[in-house]
Amino acid sequence: MALPALASAPLETGSPTQAPAASHSTPKFTYGTLGKTGLKVTRVSFGCMTTSDQSVIERAADMGIRYFDTARVYQGGNNERMVGAALKRHRNDVYISSKTVGKDRQAALADLDTSLKELQTDHLDIWYLHSRSTPDMVNDEVLEAQRIAKKDGKVRFAGVSFHGGHAEMIPAMLKLNHFDVFLMSYNFTMDPATEPLMAAARKANVGIVAMKALAGGVRPTPFYKVPSEKLNKLTRQGAPVAALKWVLRNPNVDTVIPTMTDEDQLAENIAAMTAPFTDADSQLLAMRLEEIKPFYCRMCGRCDGKCPKGLPVADMLRFMTYAEGYGQFAMAREQFLALPAEVTRVRCGECSSCAIQCPNGVQVASRLQRAQELFA
Repeated sequence: MALPALASAPLETGSPTQAPAASHSTPKFTYGTLGKTGLKVTRVSFGCMTTSDQSVIERAADMGIRYFDTARVYQGGNNERMVGAALKRHRNDVYISSKTVGKDRQAALADLDTSLKELQTDHLDIWYLHSRSTPDMVNDEVLEAQRIAKKDGKVRFAGVSFHGGHAEMIPAMLKLNHFDVFLMSYNFTMDPATEPLMAAARKANVGIVAMKALAGGVRPTPFYKVPSEKLNKLTRQGAPVAALKWVLRNPNVDTVIPTMTDEDQLAENIAAMTAPFTDADSQLLAMRLEEIKPFYCRMCGRCDGKCPKGLPVADMLRFMTYAEGYGQFAMAREQFLALPAEVTRVRCGECSSCAIQCPNGVQVASRLQRAQELFA
C-alpha cells in the first residue's frame, strides 16, 4: 500500500530501520523555530501524556530537550504535577505547554490557574485550546480567555490543538489571526491533502507541532487481533522510529511530541532526529499501515455527522487508541464519560446495520461496540 509522500522530500535508499539501543552519550539534535514565537526547539520534543516516571523527563531535560507538553486532563491532573516536579530545576531553560478543554472563559481561566499551580510556574510558554475538532468549538469566550492570560503574563503564546478536520480547521484558525501555534495530528496514515494546508500555516508564520506521529502508539497488545509475533517483529524493526522520521522529513513541521515512557524510548526518538528516511522505512510503514487499517482512525473527517444516533465516531475511535495503543484506559474512559448522556447511552448492537462505512477500512461498528463495552 502506498504511503502519503512529500513531493519536496525524495526518499533515500538504505537498509531497514532498526530501533537503536539506548545510549547516554551526547545526542545529536536538529532544531526548528515555532513560527512567530521565536522559540527554538529540538525537532523531537517531549509529549508527557503517558509518562509516569519523572526521571525520564528529568533525563530528557538534562540531555537538551527543551519543549515539554502536558495538559490539564492528562492522568486526571496528575501529569501536570509530575511534570512540574521534574522540570522545576530546569524551568529557566525549558518551554512548557499545557492545555484546557474549557468551553467558556471562566472554565478556561480556572484550568489555567490550576495548571500553573500544579506545574509550579508563574507562566506557560504555550497554552492550547485543546481538542477543538470544529471551528465552532473555538468561540469568542475562549479566545478572550487567551487574550486575558497573555495580558496578565500567565501565558506567552496562544495555541489550538485539533485531532482531525484539518481541511476545515487550518483555514478557519488562520483566518482568526489569533494563534501563534497549531498542535495537530500528523502521521503516515493521513491524507496528503494536509500538506498544502500546513504550508499555508507556515507561510502565515504559525508554528506547527505534530502529535499522534506514531499512529496509534507502540504497545504490542492483543487488542489489534494480529499475530503478536508479527507485531513484535515490526516493533523491533523500528516502526515507531520510521514513523517519526516520516513526520520529520516535512520541513513545515517545527517539532513533534511523541509520548515517552522510558529512557530507551527517549534515546530512540532522539536518534530519529538525524536519521534519514529510507525506502526500507517506507516499506516498513506500509506493512504497519496494512496491519492497523481495521482499527486505526486516520481522522479524515468523512464520518462526521453521519451516525443517525449522533455518535462522534472519530472521537470514540480515538478513545480506543488511548486505551489500547497507549495503555491509558482511565483517560479514555474519562473522556468517553464526558460525552453527552444521550451519546453514552447508545448501544451499537441495537442497530441492524451501521450507517458508517469507513473508506479507509476501519471496522467502525465493532470498534464502537468495544468502546461501549469498555467505557460505558
